[in-house]
Amino acid sequence: MSRAAATLRMLGPRYLLTAAGASVLTALVIGVPTDVLPNPWFTRMTPVRPLDLVLWPITSVLTGALLATYILPAACVRRAPGPAGIASGTLGWLAIGCPICNKLVVGAIGITGALNVFAPLQPLLGLLGVSIAAIGLALRMRLVRPPIPSRASH
Repeated sequence: MSRAAATLRMLGPRYLLTAAGASVLTALVIGVPTDVLPNPWFTRMTPVRPLDLVLWPITSVLTGALLATYILPAACVRRAPGPAGIASGTLGWLAIGCPICNKLVVGAIGITGALNVFAPLQPLLGLLGVSIAAIGLALRMRLVRPPIPSRASH
């Protein structure tokens, strides 16, 4: 059995359910305001690109799995992690969002800049976000250790 499979088995169903829930929540938080997930509240002014439909679920699953590690008891984790979950989610949102719907981008570089400068950078932001989530999850999982049974339970 691989180390990753052994770690997942040790973490148990609570972790897996939390990871699934956090993944769905991340998918909604990213997908609804970017209108990658069609909804009545937001309207996208540029079409969804095929890469958006790839980056969105990958970012959501990795970020959800990473966020779920935060529910682990402190005794199971050797040290505190960095803010990889927030960074990957933010980069994922920026990567798949409509470039001219992002008021911060349009305010900073205008509509022409959003389409000609920011839009071509979005796939790189997405890959960076996925990389941060994957590396953060891998590092976090390397810090997980089995809980030490208390003497009272013997």
